[in-house]
Amino acid sequence: MTDDIKSIKTPHNVIMENRSKVMITGVRDVDNFDEQTIVLVTDSGELTIRGAGLHISRFNVETGEIAMDGEIIALVYTNDKPQSGGGILGRLFK
Repeated sequence: MTDDIKSIKTPHNVIMENRSKVMITGVRDVDNFDEQTIVLVTDSGELTIRGAGLHISRFNVETGEIAMDGEIIALVYTNDKPQSGGGILGRLFK
C-alpha cells in the first residue's frame, strides 16, 4: 500500500445491530484479533472490541471498511488519535 492511500482519511462510523453485528468505516489497520478481542487502528484512535466468538467476516483495506459478528460486550477507544510515526525519537525531537 502506498503512503498516498494511507494518508486519505475516510469518515469513521460504527454501526451495530443487536450487539451481534458491527460494520465500521475509517479503519486503517487490524492491530490484533482473536475470538475475545479485536483491536483496530482508526483515524479517531485505537478501537478495542471485546466479546465472545468474534469473527471478522470482511475487511476491505482500500476503503477502510470492516464487518464482524459475534457477541459484542464493549467498544473502547484507547486514545484520541493514532500516533503519526516517529515513535519515541519523533517525540524527543519535536
